[in-house]
Amino acid sequence: MLLSGRLDATFTALADPTRRAILTRLAAGAAPVTELARPFKMSQPAISKHLKVLEKAGLISRGRDAQRRPCRIEAKPLAEASEWLESYRKIWEGNFEKLEALLEELQEADKKQPPPAPKTPTPKTPR
Repeated sequence: MLLSGRLDATFTALADPTRRAILTRLAAGAAPVTELARPFKMSQPAISKHLKVLEKAGLISRGRDAQRRPCRIEAKPLAEASEWLESYRKIWEGNFEKLEALLEELQEADKKQPPPAPKTPTPKTPR
């Protein structure tokens, strides 16, 4: 799969709060499906669907440990997404620095200008 397709799969998987919560749990270590399902009020098949999305995106892997199939988090897709986001962060920071410089320039220009003269009310003429 090309990087673009992997990023699409990663961000699609991360778009769901249940899948993000599963990844958060797996960051602490491998866990069986039953343990991953415990905090959620959903059926085992629903959790399995979430795990399949995560597995298809390469974010988790499932092993074999006797009767259990523990899930483990996989770092590579997250590292690729982080690297892709990092390139945009640099662009955003550059834009913010330019904006900050412009604001400082405008504030300095305001300080150099004399305050506006107070407006005097013009008398109304009767009609």
